[in-house]
Amino acid sequence: MKRVITTTVINQSGVLNRVTGLLMKRQFNIESISVGHTEQPGISKMTFVVNVEDRGKLEQLLKQLQKQIDVLKVNDITEKAMVMRELALVKVVVPSAIRNEVLSIVEPFRATVVDMSKNVTTFQVTGDPEKIEAFIDLMKPYGVKELTRTGVSAFVRETQKAQAPQLNIL
Repeated sequence: MKRVITTTVINQSGVLNRVTGLLMKRQFNIESISVGHTEQPGISKMTFVVNVEDRGKLEQLLKQLQKQIDVLKVNDITEKAMVMRELALVKVVVPSAIRNEVLSIVEPFRATVVDMSKNVTTFQVTGDPEKIEAFIDLMKPYGVKELTRTGVSAFVRETQKAQAPQLNIL
């Protein structure tokens, strides 16, 4: 199961290497990673998307991450209401004869043109990973010449949905 894990760390040399090294040693595949400064000087946030087979391994991973030097806080935010975004730059073969057709397909995704040449257009698209995947899938028939993605950035929403009480019939 895919899990979204955030870690707040002291922005020191080697912290990214230690954290990703721990994941590598435990054979967790990192599907997405993003790291950036926070509102506090000297503090960064890492967002990982990893596949974890079961709850036991997830608990072990969270505890081992928390023990790392320079790690201040670890959260699995997968099951919480969250804001999750990714950015992709997609270079697509778009000859002038079909440019209007491609631009009409791109419009609902709110993708923007960031570079254009005679036969190639580079689009910037942001959103959740499913939106990015859908955009890429629609561009493939035209010819995706190059693609790069930033990785997911995410945090928990301020307002969480109240969980409905579960009724126990027994």
